Order: sequence, then structure tokens, then C-alpha cells
Amino acid sequence: MATTPQGLTDLRGQEGPPLTLSYPPGTVLIVSGLPGSGKSTLLRRLTTSGTAAPDVPAVDPRTSHEACEAVMPTWLPYAVYRPWARAKHFRRLRAEVRGGRPFLVHDCGSRAWMRRWLAREAARQGHELHLILLDVTATEALAGQEARGRWAPRRVFDKHRRGLDRLLGGLSGAGGSLPEAASVVLLDRVSRERVAAVEFAPDAG
Repeated sequence: MATTPQGLTDLRGQEGPPLTLSYPPGTVLIVSGLPGSGKSTLLRRLTTSGTAAPDVPAVDPRTSHEACEAVMPTWLPYAVYRPWARAKHFRRLRAEVRGGRPFLVHDCGSRAWMRRWLAREAARQGHELHLILLDVTATEALAGQEARGRWAPRRVFDKHRRGLDRLLGGLSGAGGSLPEAASVVLLDRVSRERVAAVEFAPDAG
């Protein structure tokens, strides 16, 4: 079963057959949610099935974190070289969006400015930004962190939770839309299992 998201598509609480999400050419597709909400699992599924695989990359800040960590002394705290890791991540985002091909972004949803920046950069290429938002409770997200054996610091987790609350509140107060996103798909722990693949229309050029 395939669907083309437009505006707000709220699938929370909806069980059903596996679902493929279809997007326009060159789409920047952000997958947002709390640490532990299932973003990484969903991204792995989306980049190994459907027409997204194997040509559509997923840009994950943890990749830059680990690349920097690999060349740093083990005794050096991550906080010291965090700015380098973030700069490396945003350089890759900029390169991908300017390349004009579709790609996915792993994001916790607390940085509205980043979504707006990506949307502007995509629009310069004649493309759109779309969003998949995992709406799970803090308790469910913390359980997800425990299951994977990797914990976000409480301060960081709370920051992302506040940002995600603002994002969800903005959707509720804006008639179910975000100015920077052509579509928003809302998932919870039930419906996230339905999304089996994403596909992107070929670029006419």
C-alpha cells in the first residue's frame, strides 16, 4: 500500500498493512523524534527497502560524532570537540542538499532553524522538505534508550523533549502544517511499524 503525504497525515494509533510513503524528486526527508523513539530503526528500514535503497543516504549526526571520536584521545571529553563534530555534520547536510538528490535526515526535532535552513536550501534546488515525526511519550523513549543500551544525558533529553513539544504544539495551532514542510507524517509506536519503505519519484531532468 502506497500513499503520497500532503499537508498533515496523522497515522497515530492506526494499525494496518505495510505502508510505502511516496515523495517528489529531490525530497529532503527529515525523521524526527526523541532519543530512543525509534528513529534509527526506522531509518535503517527505509534505507534498505523500497526505491530509497541503496542510492538515498541517511545523514545522522552520530556518524560525525563517531568519526571525530575515532581520531581523538580517549581521555578527551566529547564536549571539547562537539563543535567540530557539529560543523562536520552540517557540512555534510549542506553538501547533500546542494547535490539535488533525495536524502534522509536523522533529527531530534528541537532545531526549528535547521528545518527552515534545509527547506530554503532545498527550495533553491527546486525541491521540497518533508517531515516524519515520531510522537512517543518520554517513558517510551527512555525505554527505547534502555533497549539499545545508549542513553542521552538527561539535560539533552529534556531539551529535545521541550523542542518536540513546541513542534507538536505548532502543528496543533497552525491547522496541522509547518511553513517549512510540504508534508508532515505523524507516527507513534504502533504506526511506525507500518511504514515499510519510502520511494522518490525520478527527477525529470
